[in-house]
Amino acid sequence: MIFDFLPPTETLLLFLGSALALLLTPGPAVLYIITRSVDQGRPAGLASVIGVELGNLVHVLAAAAGLSAILLSSALAFDVVKYLGAAYLIYLGIRTLLTPIADVSAPVERKPLGKIFQQAVVVAVLNPKTALFFFAFLPQFIDPARGPVGTQILFLGALFVLLGTLTDGSYALAAGTAGAWLRGNPWFSRFQRYVAGTIYIGLGITAALASNTARQD
Repeated sequence: MIFDFLPPTETLLLFLGSALALLLTPGPAVLYIITRSVDQGRPAGLASVIGVELGNLVHVLAAAAGLSAILLSSALAFDVVKYLGAAYLIYLGIRTLLTPIADVSAPVERKPLGKIFQQAVVVAVLNPKTALFFFAFLPQFIDPARGPVGTQILFLGALFVLLGTLTDGSYALAAGTAGAWLRGNPWFSRFQRYVAGTIYIGLGITAALASNTARQD
C-alpha cells in the first residue's frame, strides 16, 4: 500500500505529543523569534518564524538522507544512532539547566523584514544543535520494517515543521503584543531554562526506555 510507511496511531500520537512539548519549550529559535517580536513587533516575529521553519526544513532533508544512508550501511548503526540521540537529548537538558539563557530584554539592532527573514534562515541552517536534534529526535519514531526510512523521516519532519509554524507563530504574536512586559521581566528567561531542560531530559529517558521495550517485544 502507498501509505504503509505511516506509523501506527499510537506512535504518531506519541510523536505529536513529544514534538508539541518540545516546540512549546522556549529554545534558541524561539528566543530569537521572541526577541525580534519584542523589539520590532508582530511582523518581525512572523518573518523570523518563516525563516526558522525554512531552515528547519533543510535539516529535515539532511536527516532523511543521512539516516537512510546509515540504515543502508548497517541496521546496528541505525540503532546506535537512536541510542546516541536519546543520550544527546539528556545531555542537552542538563546543559540547558546549567547554562543561563540570554535575556530577551537586551536591545537588538532593528532590521528590515527581509533581513530578519534571511537572518532567521541562516540562524536555523547553521545551528549544529538543530541538525543534531533532528538526528536525535526523529529516529526514535522510525520503524525500518514499515518502509523507506527517508520517506518516514520526511513525513514526520514535515509534521514537526508544521507544528513549529503554529507554535512559533503563536509565540511571535504573543511576544509582539506583550513586548513591553517581557522587556521588563527577567523571570521569563529563568523559567524557559528550567522547563526546557526538564523536558529534554524527560524525552531522552523516554526515548531510551522505548528503545529497550521495542527490543524486548
